[in-house]
Amino acid sequence: MTPPKRRYVARPTARRPSLKTWRSRVTLSVIVLVLLATTILLSRFGLEDFAHALTFPGRVTGAVLIAVSVTTLLAAAAVLDHWVGRCFPYSGLVALIGVFAALLSNALLLAETIKEGESHVYPVLFGVLTAGSVWAVFAVWRASVSVPAPKRLAAAVIVPTVIAIGNFGYQNLYLPYQRETRPLITLSLGKAVLSKDRKAFAIPVDITLRNRSDVGFYVLGTEFHAMGQRVPLSSKDRLRGQWRTDAEQWSKSSDINPLSRREIHQPGQMLEAQQWMPYGQWIESSDTFSTRLVLQLPMSTPYDQVAFYATASLARKDRLVLQPPLDFKALSWGKRPVPGWVKEQQKKGIDSLIYQARVHENNAIDEHTRSARFVTVYWTFGPHGARLVTSIARRGEEEHNPSPSQQREVSGRYGLVDLIAGPYQQNLWDIKSQR
Repeated sequence: MTPPKRRYVARPTARRPSLKTWRSRVTLSVIVLVLLATTILLSRFGLEDFAHALTFPGRVTGAVLIAVSVTTLLAAAAVLDHWVGRCFPYSGLVALIGVFAALLSNALLLAETIKEGESHVYPVLFGVLTAGSVWAVFAVWRASVSVPAPKRLAAAVIVPTVIAIGNFGYQNLYLPYQRETRPLITLSLGKAVLSKDRKAFAIPVDITLRNRSDVGFYVLGTEFHAMGQRVPLSSKDRLRGQWRTDAEQWSKSSDINPLSRREIHQPGQMLEAQQWMPYGQWIESSDTFSTRLVLQLPMSTPYDQVAFYATASLARKDRLVLQPPLDFKALSWGKRPVPGWVKEQQKKGIDSLIYQARVHENNAIDEHTRSARFVTVYWTFGPHGARLVTSIARRGEEEHNPSPSQQREVSGRYGLVDLIAGPYQQNLWDIKSQR
């Protein structure tokens, strides 16, 4: 018995859309416009991130954006061929892949600009492009696109999509909340040295900043100060009520003193304050910076102890760019305008030196969609000590007092770190007894 002959049916070729109707011409124009606009925006962000992003994931994001922009540009050409030229048999498939890539990219950038951006232009722009991309996917899919090996195509589209979404999430979700790295400040006191006439003495103080992390830091400001303390001894044991009085006084100040049975701790007086590292400098990964300062006092000083403090305000180099370096801006007692809270402190005897610099974001998307920020460093000093105050805000918002959650958000975004060493206390009795 002769087996029946197999019948081979040729697969019909995809029917190309025509331009005979105004609806088809409008469809073609809108799809090409959406693809070209997406190409321009993605290539702009991608090239900036690929060349200037501060982190490796940021540069990977730039490379992905460049690749997607090339895809959308090819898709625009494929759409024209599918509607007009009809030279390439799979131009419809290329167009479908391109409009899907445009949809995914525009949707992710829309979510990013809504979540982190402050410009009203970019969310509207990406919203329009996202809506246009949805319509373009639908229009190209309906334009009789032939899809060979759909399972392979789905795998080829899904894998890069998962990689792109994973990298986007790593860059924008994981990195901002990873465990912070902190350098370390150490203070060490040298042996006091008497002057030749034995009427004065000097205490050397070594300050060391060690960066054991794997990222570099900008040094926004540094401060060292020494506080003289009078600590007379009571002739008899101090009672519980006196301890409570001491604790109540300390709760209203920044002094750190013990509850003592015999010692009577009095508020400290500032003896000396200075910077110990230039503003706007940086310390790279695994670097160490050391300096030595000297405090000189007369033998007749009325103080029984000296407490030493060193602080530094830092910002991670992979979270922001300072441009230009920190420049002097104003004095709290000068003629230039300063925030109201600085004026209030001045009335209480606390003066300030103010430095400021422009802050640039660590990626192109935030740089273009967020308002310009400025870092301001206040180096404050008065009779009862010195300290650093650092803020990053838009110009004109220096008066704003941020909530704790806002402070954490700013510190996390820009990698702000405040380091404090001290108090390191030195008793002066043995030195003063040598005169």
